[in-house]
Amino acid sequence: MKTLKYISLSIAIALVGCDGDDGKDGTNGVNGVSGENGLNSLIQQTYVPVGHETCRNSGVRIDSGVDVNENGSLDDAEVDASEYVCSPSVTNVAGGSVDTTTNNPWFSAGEEQITQSVANNAAITNTAGKAKNIILFVGDGMGISTVTAARILAGQKMGKMGEEHQLSFDKFPFSGYAKTYNVDAQTPDSAGTMTAMMSGVKTDVGVIGVAEGVSRGSCDSVSGNELVTAFELAEIAGKSTGVISTARITHATPAATYAKSADRNWEDVSDMPADEVAKGCEDIASQLVNFEANLEARFAGLNVDGVEVMLGGGRRHFLPKDAAFNSTDASSAIEGDRTDGRDLTAEWQASYPTGHYVIDRNSFNALNAETTERVFGLFNESHMHYEADRANDIAGEPSLTEMTEKAIDILDNNQQGYFLMVESGRIDHGHHAGNAFNALEDTIEFAEAVQAAVDSTDPDETLIIVTADHSHVFTMAGYPKRGNPILGKVVSIGSIEPALAADGMPYTTLGYTNGLGFKDLGAETDADAGYAHPYVNTRQNLTEIDTTAPGFHQEALVPMGSETHAGEDVGVYAKGPGAHLITGTNEQSLIYHVINHASDLVNQAEAALN
Repeated sequence: MKTLKYISLSIAIALVGCDGDDGKDGTNGVNGVSGENGLNSLIQQTYVPVGHETCRNSGVRIDSGVDVNENGSLDDAEVDASEYVCSPSVTNVAGGSVDTTTNNPWFSAGEEQITQSVANNAAITNTAGKAKNIILFVGDGMGISTVTAARILAGQKMGKMGEEHQLSFDKFPFSGYAKTYNVDAQTPDSAGTMTAMMSGVKTDVGVIGVAEGVSRGSCDSVSGNELVTAFELAEIAGKSTGVISTARITHATPAATYAKSADRNWEDVSDMPADEVAKGCEDIASQLVNFEANLEARFAGLNVDGVEVMLGGGRRHFLPKDAAFNSTDASSAIEGDRTDGRDLTAEWQASYPTGHYVIDRNSFNALNAETTERVFGLFNESHMHYEADRANDIAGEPSLTEMTEKAIDILDNNQQGYFLMVESGRIDHGHHAGNAFNALEDTIEFAEAVQAAVDSTDPDETLIIVTADHSHVFTMAGYPKRGNPILGKVVSIGSIEPALAADGMPYTTLGYTNGLGFKDLGAETDADAGYAHPYVNTRQNLTEIDTTAPGFHQEALVPMGSETHAGEDVGVYAKGPGAHLITGTNEQSLIYHVINHASDLVNQAEAALN
């Protein structure tokens, strides 16, 4: 028995012995033959129009299948399955009811607007002088079509269809129209229109701050025809004053607040005929720097403190024609234009030693609005950059919104209130160049500046008016479907391909009746670059051209060296004390009277003089 036990144990020990070493890997086999490429599965969406048998209110058909012929698109024979996503009905009309139910957004919005309008009317006060502050925004060349197109573009940039969007001033409770003609012209210029808004008196084309009795270019005719502007009345009444423009600060619109000139082009002495200079007429830049002294000279015993805020372009008109006076960011070999040797920036600093003269974004940003008494900012040799091109400025420029915010913060230090004029001058220039992109981008920035003013002021004591001096021959044409890119080619309802004109070529929604015409400058953000290219006098095939690019210039019907103004009415939008007086269709000169009533400027100025 013992022997058997030992045998069993030895067998068990043998069974649990260690494994031997692994053998070497064998040689890899030959690669197999590659299989054929698989086919792609595709999903394709197709818009279905209103009235479709499946989607009565329009919608989208989603097709799926395999791209058998490998052409990158889903052909009808390759569709394996289709599904419809239909737009819901937005309007329900109950049987037997005369009222539309409120699930329709336009219907609901209309009801809400009526409620708000009733509240606005209930809050109206006719008390003269209730407006402590006045802000006049002027979108130069911002006609109705410009406002509409900019509104759509702004909405589309936010991911909306666009048409339903509202710019800041679209939301103002009161609005109307202004007739823009000048005394001697059916289609106006900015000098005559801004003079009307600032003085209440319509005048001729090309003259600033003077009545129609002036002969353009005649210094002798100015005397006795000088008008008093709302800007000057505010200064006399003890309010702070400010003027902002993205154009040259001596350009027609800003100049009409402070200057009297027989010619809008007399921006500095070098622009004036020698005999007119000899007669004693003063150029516009000099009038700005001497505003305080000139105003006091017109009214005996008057003592004012001058303009607190002046921000814009046009540095060349304030500097001597001498390279020694060039600014650090001068773009020309000789920056200044003045032929009288005067450095008006130095004269201003001597007159206002506590004031700040700034020429770039950094010095502008360094201003402390709480302690700054006055500022003179000239950010470019000529006009400031277009908003889309602003990053290309040599030394950097503040935006229109930033200038507006800073100006309000400085002017608001005066407990008697202020008058501020803000112009977006380059809307006009974008249109003159035939470049809708820049005109609309500057309009959007203008609307942002308006919103900044709304956010920075007390609505019970600040009248804000937004308007234009004139419009442009800028059109929205064709029958593009809802949500079609406003800068794009026309695509009709129910289609995904551009519509074709009678010549078999696509065309854009936006265009100009006259001007420089088609240019394809790609990513160029300076609209003025188009002037270096000749007019193209034939229709262009836009099929392969990106018409939404910054450098695309729309086609124009009539060849011109520069696109022109138009003569139709422009919109006027208002909020704050006195805003209810902006209603209906009126002469452009009414704007002065609304401002005067709202702030009681004439009576306050007369009290200051007595």
